[in-house]
Amino acid sequence: MEYVNTEDLDIDLELGESRVDRLNSPIWDERSIHIFVKRDDLIHPIISGNKWRKLKFNVELCLNLKKNGILTFGGAYSNHLVATAAACQSAGITSIGIVRGDELNENSNETLKQCTSLGMKLVFISREEYALRNDREYHQKLGAEYRLMHLVPEGGANYYGIIGCQEIMQEINVEIDDVFIAQGTTTTSCGVLLSLKDHQRLHVIPVLKKFDSIGEMKSLLLKGGFDQEMTDDLLDQVIVHDDFHFGGYGKFPQDLLDFITNFHFEYKLKLDPIYTGKAMKCMISNLENDEFSGKSVLFIHTGGLQGGRGIVDFSE
Repeated sequence: MEYVNTEDLDIDLELGESRVDRLNSPIWDERSIHIFVKRDDLIHPIISGNKWRKLKFNVELCLNLKKNGILTFGGAYSNHLVATAAACQSAGITSIGIVRGDELNENSNETLKQCTSLGMKLVFISREEYALRNDREYHQKLGAEYRLMHLVPEGGANYYGIIGCQEIMQEINVEIDDVFIAQGTTTTSCGVLLSLKDHQRLHVIPVLKKFDSIGEMKSLLLKGGFDQEMTDDLLDQVIVHDDFHFGGYGKFPQDLLDFITNFHFEYKLKLDPIYTGKAMKCMISNLENDEFSGKSVLFIHTGGLQGGRGIVDFSE
C-alpha cells in the first residue's frame, strides 16, 4: 500500500514519534503470542494519541489558509475538543467547540473545564441541532457565521485527519499480524487501514452502540476521495467487535472500571473508560481464541486519558 505524500505539509508543532512497548504474560508466551502497544498516549500530555494525528494537518491547513482558528464539534467527554483547544493554543490561533447538549456548561465535567482553561470558546447546542453537524447546509450556515474559522468535523473526521493517522503504522518496526484499535468517528481506523500490508488484519472496537463500522468507514474514505474499489478491498481486512461498547458512548460500568484499574496494576499502563479501556478489554478477551496462537498483535493506544479524570482511580 502506498502512503499519501505529505512532505509538502510542514507543521510547526513537531511532536515526536511514539515508542512501541512489549506486554508479557506467561499465558501468551506459552502460545507464542507477541503483544505490542503503540504508545501514542505519550506523544503529548494533552494533545495525545490519535487526537494529534488527526489535528496535525488540519492545523497546518488552517495556518496556510490564514484563518483565525479552528471550529469543531464534540460531546461532553470529547478528547478531540481538549486536544483541539491545546493544539490551537500552542499554534497561537483561536478555537471554538460546538458541544452536544444545551443543558451543559463549562463546568459540567473535567473535560469541558479543561477546554475552557485552554482558551476554547464552547457553544452548547441541542441534540437535535447537533445531529445536523455533518449536514452540508448546516456547515454552510456555520461557515457564514464563523467565516474566519477552519471547520473540522467531529473527531477530525476528514481527509487531513485520515492521512495524519496513516503515520502510525509507518512508525512500527516489528512484524505485526493483527491490529486492535478503539473506534469513534472511524478516522484513525481508516488511516491505519490505508497503511496495512495485505496480510494484516484490523480489529476495530466501536464505542458507540449499534454503530455501523464498515458503512461509516466506507463513507469517510469515499468522502476523502479514495477509490471505491480500493476501499472495498481494504475493508475486507477489517474485523468488527461490536459487543464491547459496555452500554454505549460515555457508559462505563463497574466491571469495566475494575478491568482498567487491575490492568494498570499489572502492566503499569493507564487506559481510559471511554475508548482504550474497552478496546483493551476486547483484545485481551479475544486472545483466548486459538487463531491468535503464534501471532504478533499490536494495540494502538489512542490516548485520551483526560476522559477518565474523576472516573478511574490509578492510585496504588
